[in-house]
Amino acid sequence: MAQLRSLLAVLENILAKQDHLAGNILSVVDVLVWCDLYPVMTDTRMRKDVAKLSKTCSWFDKLAQHSSFSSSLAKFSTGLDGCKSASLSLLSLHPQVKASPLPVQTGGVAEAVPQPSLSTVDQAQMSAAQTGWTAKAKQNKDRKGPCLPHKGERNILITSALPYVNNVPHLGNIVGCVLSADVYARFARLRGYNVLYVCGTDEYGTSTETKAVEEGLTPRQICDKYNKLHKEIYDWFNISFDKFGRTTSQEQTEIAQDIFWSLHKEGCTKQDSVDQLYCTHCERFLADRFVEGGCPLCGYEDARGDQCDSCGKLINASDLISPRCKLCARCPEVRTSNHLFLDLPKLEERLVDWLEKTSDKWTSNARIIAKSWVKGGLLPRCITRDLKWGTPVPLEGFKDKVFYVWFDAPIGYISITAQYTEHWEKWWKDPDNVEYWQFMAKDNVPFHSVVFPCTLMGTNQNWTMVNRLMSTEYLNYEDAKFSKSRGVGVFGNDAQDTGIPADVWRFYLMYSRPENQDSAFKWEDLMTKNNSELLANLGNFINRATKFTKDNFNSTVPEMDLNKDDWEMVARVNQELGSYINLLEDAREREAITAVFNISRLGNQLMQHNTPWKLVKGSAVDKSRAGTVVGLSVNLACLLSVLVQPYLPNLSARLQEQLAAPPTVNVIPEQFHMMLAPGHKIGEPSPLVEEIKAATIELLKAKYAGKQSERGDKEKSPPAPGKEKSPPAPGQDKELVSQLEKQVAEQGDKVRQVKTNKAEKAVIDVEVKKLLDLKKQLGAALGQPEGAAAGSKKGKKK
Repeated sequence: MAQLRSLLAVLENILAKQDHLAGNILSVVDVLVWCDLYPVMTDTRMRKDVAKLSKTCSWFDKLAQHSSFSSSLAKFSTGLDGCKSASLSLLSLHPQVKASPLPVQTGGVAEAVPQPSLSTVDQAQMSAAQTGWTAKAKQNKDRKGPCLPHKGERNILITSALPYVNNVPHLGNIVGCVLSADVYARFARLRGYNVLYVCGTDEYGTSTETKAVEEGLTPRQICDKYNKLHKEIYDWFNISFDKFGRTTSQEQTEIAQDIFWSLHKEGCTKQDSVDQLYCTHCERFLADRFVEGGCPLCGYEDARGDQCDSCGKLINASDLISPRCKLCARCPEVRTSNHLFLDLPKLEERLVDWLEKTSDKWTSNARIIAKSWVKGGLLPRCITRDLKWGTPVPLEGFKDKVFYVWFDAPIGYISITAQYTEHWEKWWKDPDNVEYWQFMAKDNVPFHSVVFPCTLMGTNQNWTMVNRLMSTEYLNYEDAKFSKSRGVGVFGNDAQDTGIPADVWRFYLMYSRPENQDSAFKWEDLMTKNNSELLANLGNFINRATKFTKDNFNSTVPEMDLNKDDWEMVARVNQELGSYINLLEDAREREAITAVFNISRLGNQLMQHNTPWKLVKGSAVDKSRAGTVVGLSVNLACLLSVLVQPYLPNLSARLQEQLAAPPTVNVIPEQFHMMLAPGHKIGEPSPLVEEIKAATIELLKAKYAGKQSERGDKEKSPPAPGKEKSPPAPGQDKELVSQLEKQVAEQGDKVRQVKTNKAEKAVIDVEVKKLLDLKKQLGAALGQPEGAAAGSKKGKKK
């Protein structure tokens, strides 16, 4: 740190005299130093230490706003921790060589420039690359029947927070819970670990009763309807659950009641009277989610009766300011009711000791939230409610009540495992032999880090407790927050309707995953990332490697004679592979995906620097060299087919089909090795990724603006089973839509050009009107309500 301070002092002196490090114009020196300082200057703690260096901070911040810098930073996290995996790609240099033109896929976009790694490769790494190239990777075990733990193996139990069954999941729900868990589960299976991944719908409680009232259905009908919908959405997203169940089951009732009796016998429950809100108009006690009002802690006007969405604090419904019944909007009155409580103070010391031993491997926000809860001391937590729809309380005197959803719901992980196998206790009562990973957004942390652990501890039984609690920050939608209750954002069924493949959604959600801080879903960014990383980088390299193998080597992997440069490239692949493995072992999924694209960049570099399209036309030596380059490239494509599998399972399967790769390649190896030997016949190459057009994005952005209830061509929710509507009219004219999309794109370019040329306002107005007319025609062809497409004009940049 002392060395860094002295260097920063030098920078401060230089920048006090001039605007940039090499004078008053931006130069490569500024770029080099800025990239070196990026992890430090974006780290909250470190930034405070250097804040007094005003000139340096101003210089850094000014460059960060430069379009060339800001557009490149979308792929990187911030701070020292967030940039660990990016150290090889924040900046990439290479000794100057004569560049050769690259073949571009027909109809594709301009290819991303390959960027070799800056890291050095030592002799030991070169030797390891040569040894590993011919080594055989270990094979994963292929077992039949239910997945159960095995002694001596790494047994990993994975759960994602159970989604409420009262609505359609939006992209923020999907990335924070099921998709994050799925990426880790797929990675762990490819590493040969013994993995069980369970999830399901949380079906009891106030939310279900509220939705049932809104839709005029029974709670059971609501649960059947939305469980089916959730399952369909997760199937489309290719989530690899071992079991997707539900909490309205006999297993749930038996296990939840058994846990309660154990807590009761251990003296970890207590009785007390509770002042509850009662609606005289509806003639019922109002459970937490039936009440809204002002938060007593932060003043937020629409806080729920159990938790404030603004400050995140748990609250009691009776403490709300100006409470109102969610059903009739009238002000309820306070009445007294007897309830059962979990005696958290009695369990506090055990919880704190357990947190100290366990939480060091949780995500930072999970650790902070859990410790903030216990910091002020725990209070007894009410675990019963005056409802009908829920797990019945078995204790005499309370049989007219049900268990509170946040006592009941986490037990769903256990009961869903019991739905999967009768031997569920082998997973849930063997903590020495099972690792337990939980995935969720940060708003679910208090219940999973305090309430559920205390529930299990209080039984005095040997339960498997969470080892790794992996929580994300929030994913926002454009410049607003996703909201199920308000219908804001893109929802799972919306993603299906866009025509954009599920793998592209999986890729972009992981690329934007809010690991260390809130991030945002942006339509234009989805297009940019797809076209630059998936298409121009990964897709272009794979297509070149496979197509060149077919066209010039009769679809046969040629003989390979690797030279020193090749071994260095293999060693660099191994560096990225090691980074990929290390990051995913900690479920740092957003950072790990950059290693995949760094490997495909190395492949693009290999092709670019060796120009096999020229070598095949030369001497026998040149042709042999071309064979080595192509053989190495097609093997690299095979490695990529495995590494992308946690993120892009469909693309992985299609690529392995094109490579005719045997199932045995589906192991994440420690080192890059020869996966397709000389003589191996590949299949038929074809492009794996399609370009997303700007016109398509403009239409989708307009279509999904505002609230679901305000979208004229979208129903707020799907019909209940048995109440489906008749099939829609025949689809739109695809040829007309394609033609209009092209015209919209061309006219959009024309409008931008006349504005750039500072044409007369009358001229600009004429061209803008033509564009709006074309958008209107396109909207009509797509079946959109009038004005939807035309209303998508961008606001002025600020």
